[in-house]
Amino acid sequence: MGNGFGRHNRRERALWMGVTTMLLAALLVILVSPTVLAQNQRSDSERYLRMFKQVYEFIENNYVEEVDAEKLIEGAMQGMFDALEDPHSAYLTERDMRGLGDTTAGEFGGVGLNISKQPDRDGKGYIEVVSPIEDTPAHRAGIQSGDLIVEVEGQSTRAMRIDEVVDRLRGEIGTEVAVKIQRGEQHRFDVTLERGSIEVPTVRKDMIPDDIGFLRIIQFTPHTPDRVADAIEYFDDNDYRSMIIDLRSNPGGVLNGVINTADLFFSDGEIVGTSGRSPRENQVFTARSGQKVPDELPIIVLIDGGSASASEILAGALRDRDRAFVIGETTFGKGSVQQVRRIGDGGFRLTMSRYYTPGGVYIDKEGIVPDRTVSSASLSDDELDHFARLREEGRIRAFLQETEDVGEAEIDAFIAELSDDGFELPQQVLRRLIRDEKNRLDGVTMVYDLEYDEVLQEAVEILRAGTFEEELKAVQR
Repeated sequence: MGNGFGRHNRRERALWMGVTTMLLAALLVILVSPTVLAQNQRSDSERYLRMFKQVYEFIENNYVEEVDAEKLIEGAMQGMFDALEDPHSAYLTERDMRGLGDTTAGEFGGVGLNISKQPDRDGKGYIEVVSPIEDTPAHRAGIQSGDLIVEVEGQSTRAMRIDEVVDRLRGEIGTEVAVKIQRGEQHRFDVTLERGSIEVPTVRKDMIPDDIGFLRIIQFTPHTPDRVADAIEYFDDNDYRSMIIDLRSNPGGVLNGVINTADLFFSDGEIVGTSGRSPRENQVFTARSGQKVPDELPIIVLIDGGSASASEILAGALRDRDRAFVIGETTFGKGSVQQVRRIGDGGFRLTMSRYYTPGGVYIDKEGIVPDRTVSSASLSDDELDHFARLREEGRIRAFLQETEDVGEAEIDAFIAELSDDGFELPQQVLRRLIRDEKNRLDGVTMVYDLEYDEVLQEAVEILRAGTFEEELKAVQR
């Protein structure tokens, strides 16, 4: 009996030792696996780097002609960033870095376009205009958000990197660059732009009747928070009771610029968060105590497809924290953050993180969806053809230059003449074109347009009718 009990204990001890050994082995696998995985990854990287070195040395020593080492390395670097299939990450040559410095300084020779490239299935794609910068050659020429630049100086942009297109559009002030624009599905037309000194504007402000402060943020720079603060003081001096923030065609800008701008509207709480693979990129930016705009002030934000990056951060913060009612069209959806690093005389721009709104929404490739969709009227392809012919023939400019007193009767007669000549465009479009061309000739820049801007009209109507609070409460967020 005693011997049987002993054998039972030995078997039990053996069983538990086996189980314990298995558990320790499993724990060891769990603890060691990340290290092994990391070692394997390093091993793969080292193997590929050795392969690259072998190919590089073979080309350098055996190619039929003597090779330029700098050219080979730059080509390899460009290919490495192209392989990421991220239009916002790129290798930057010495010339690119100088151009980046010009932009940071706020002045350079160019045409005034904010552009992006969305590759198609072949990794290629035309350059898209995110927005023209106000009062620049591109803006005065009538280039619009959503237009495609299909050629620069006769060369197709489909296979070009975005940095190549930027380099071709920039240049010495006073020189010209020819571009071909596609608007709509098939309409194309040529535009010759004279490069000018591009100083990026940031804020425009004015009062709309009935005590509405109108604030247009054109782009976010380090100076934007100060300019917005100045505008708020101007509104205060004019006893404003509500505000409209126009972020349409705002391509974004620097992160600190939008964070410090948003801080004027909040006294605490989250403004935006960033999330990346590196723990250093996981940050939450919050408002500091004190604010310029009182919580009870009604705010309406205007957005469209040209609102990108930093402007989406501001719109998202104001929307998610129930601080504003947002109307217009879904934004561009550029929700990633890039860092620029210098290497030798060149450098690179790399996407390091993606940002999310206080409501936890990642907007990259999705955009900010408005609380109420209001779209501006657009032209059909046939109407775009008539618009292009009208523009190419310079009929409106000639009419304004040849007519001494331009009144309603003269405009009515001119529109009737255009109709007789086969220009089939809505009267409202023609009247707006005439007014805008007259303003250009007279050097007048409008801060807002209550006559033809349907999205702005909707915002003003909400504020004037006193239904802002009802509209805000009705939104399901």
